[in-house]
Amino acid sequence: MQLKDMKPGQKGKVKGFLPGNPEYRRKLFSLGVLPNTEFEVTRVAPLGDPVEIKLRGSFISVRKAEIEILDLEAL
Repeated sequence: MQLKDMKPGQKGKVKGFLPGNPEYRRKLFSLGVLPNTEFEVTRVAPLGDPVEIKLRGSFISVRKAEIEILDLEAL
């Protein structure tokens, strides 16, 4: 599943990372996006990019290009 397919209010869990850009991986790690972390989609911009998620009590906005390397599971 991809984050871009999720709607506001849906919850998910990060299963891991797909091979991809190591810069995005480091950025996501620094934001607290780690394997086995649960999140909730809170908002999606009118054109679909960026997406705001609630993760570990914080709200972060990420671009679709950055989050394509995430392997997600819907809850």
